Amino acid sequence: MNETLPTHAVTYPTPPPVPAETRPDVHKVGMVTFFVSEVAFFSTLIMTYIIYMGQSKTGPTPAEVLSLPLVLGTTFCLLSSSVTIHFAERALRASHRAAFSLLWSLTILLGCLFIAGTAYEWYDLITKHQLTISRNLFGTTFFTLIGFHAFHVSVGLVLLAVMLGLVWRNKVKPPESLGVELVSWYWHFVDAVWIVVFLLVYVIGR
Repeated sequence: MNETLPTHAVTYPTPPPVPAETRPDVHKVGMVTFFVSEVAFFSTLIMTYIIYMGQSKTGPTPAEVLSLPLVLGTTFCLLSSSVTIHFAERALRASHRAAFSLLWSLTILLGCLFIAGTAYEWYDLITKHQLTISRNLFGTTFFTLIGFHAFHVSVGLVLLAVMLGLVWRNKVKPPESLGVELVSWYWHFVDAVWIVVFLLVYVIGR
């Protein structure tokens, strides 16, 4: 007599889901790499300024020509622009295009005031105190360090203006915008560099 053996369905455990591979955004990695190179660049300028600090054989000296009240005003403008650009980016993420445009424009204005103050300072140093880049070691290191920072701020203003134009032309779609985020990173970077430069040149170096 043939007996039929009972058959049982064989169940296998469900394998755990394979986590999706996440890679850092190539644009953000590129920007971070750029910042590393810029840190090395400004570190060289800052170390050069420190090495030659107080080594000028002839005047004028920093204490004689640098106007702290003027630079405090321009510093306030630049650091305030970091606040406005932060809230501008938040406004864009919340899809508040009008608030973004207002805060972003205010950031540009504050940056322009910083550059205008720097230009006025240079005009005063050159015409009133005859301090030029070739006058003494202080003039050489001062105009080189401050000049390169002002150049970076000017580049940032161009980037800010371009991004604002793209928003007005509806080329930037909220709530996310990689371009706005990267420009914001750049602006915070030049503001952070200025804190170091300001403390070295106008506080310690005087």
